[in-house]
Amino acid sequence: MSLNAEERRRTSAELRRNLELSGLSVAEAASDLDFTAARLESTLSVDYASDPVDVWQLRDYLDQAVRDAGGTPIAFTVLTESSRVSARGWFRLREAPRHVAGTARID
Repeated sequence: MSLNAEERRRTSAELRRNLELSGLSVAEAASDLDFTAARLESTLSVDYASDPVDVWQLRDYLDQAVRDAGGTPIAFTVLTESSRVSARGWFRLREAPRHVAGTARID
């Protein structure tokens, strides 16, 4: 499963918008996900170096973070639930941690 340039651009914009809506900083997200700053930036950019498993994990993390903050995440147009079924056939997806002030946990 690979994304074309337009799908990468759209997914990147959706990830970045949900990061904004979450109210979390880049540093908090990187810490919760156990990503380096460079890895998080690559994942947010959905560039050719980003790991698809990281992209899905970040998607799920941000979706929940926005909900936990009392907001409504913007919908993902490429990383949909129906796309998840296909992704599971290609990749071993990881559960996303949840942000808790000062720490991260997996529910």
